[in-house]
Amino acid sequence: MPQTFPQRPPRVPWVRYAPVFFVTFCTYRRRQLLATKKVHDTFVSFCDRAAQNHNIAIGRYVIMPDHIHLFVCGDLQFHLGKWIKSLKQMLGKSISKDVKQNRLWQEGFFDHVLRNDESMAQKWDYIKENPVRAGLVTDSADWSFQGEIVLIDRACL
Repeated sequence: MPQTFPQRPPRVPWVRYAPVFFVTFCTYRRRQLLATKKVHDTFVSFCDRAAQNHNIAIGRYVIMPDHIHLFVCGDLQFHLGKWIKSLKQMLGKSISKDVKQNRLWQEGFFDHVLRNDESMAQKWDYIKENPVRAGLVTDSADWSFQGEIVLIDRACL
């Protein structure tokens, strides 16, 4: 009799709390298009509006030349994929005025649900050092394209 193996377990269809996501997305072919004042200003403006108008909290973030890391949390109706698509579209508008290329973004994005404060701190400690590891600055505090839009305190969620 052939042995059968269970399929992968399904994703959790619902949760009773609003999860905090750690998200990374990249430019197409890792083109260095993002670490500019214009992109940074567009990002901050988009995230401020998301917080004020849609109850979406964007916490700490780092904008690297070819990718962005951020922490984000919404309410129980928050759809991460749709929000990332909107963010990419808005950033793309500010980039495409200066760059002649049809495709700006790598398909999709990486997301990870943060389950505790320690996980968030570990992720932040790692990503805030990205500009140093890339040789862009000697001290991560000197990187201009980072910040925090809203304090995300997991203890309050």
